[in-house]
Amino acid sequence: QVQLVESGGGLVQAGGSLRLSCIGSRRLFNFLPMGWYRQAPGKQRELVADITTADTTNYSDSVKGRFTMSRDPTKNGVYLQMDSLKPEDTAVYYCNTHPPGADFWGRGTQVTVSS
Repeated sequence: QVQLVESGGGLVQAGGSLRLSCIGSRRLFNFLPMGWYRQAPGKQRELVADITTADTTNYSDSVKGRFTMSRDPTKNGVYLQMDSLKPEDTAVYYCNTHPPGADFWGRGTQVTVSS
């Protein structure tokens, strides 16, 4: 079974940092464009960062300059370093391919930023 498992979320004060991890069950994901997505309560899921097969990264305007996405093929992993967190970053964060594959959605990891 092909899976993506997210971890690293938690409760943090505004201005703090968290590092999210996403580990794939197959090396397949090392060769695909990947994205980090988030879904806040009552809102649609949105893409916040993506990384291409050439390891070029792109960010939504809301996180640009604060979040950094990276990948480590030796661990089948992609990561999201989140700094200067804001209450509006509160959401469940997911990784997936970019564009997302319907069969790859995991449980996500909850990030809560208190003011």
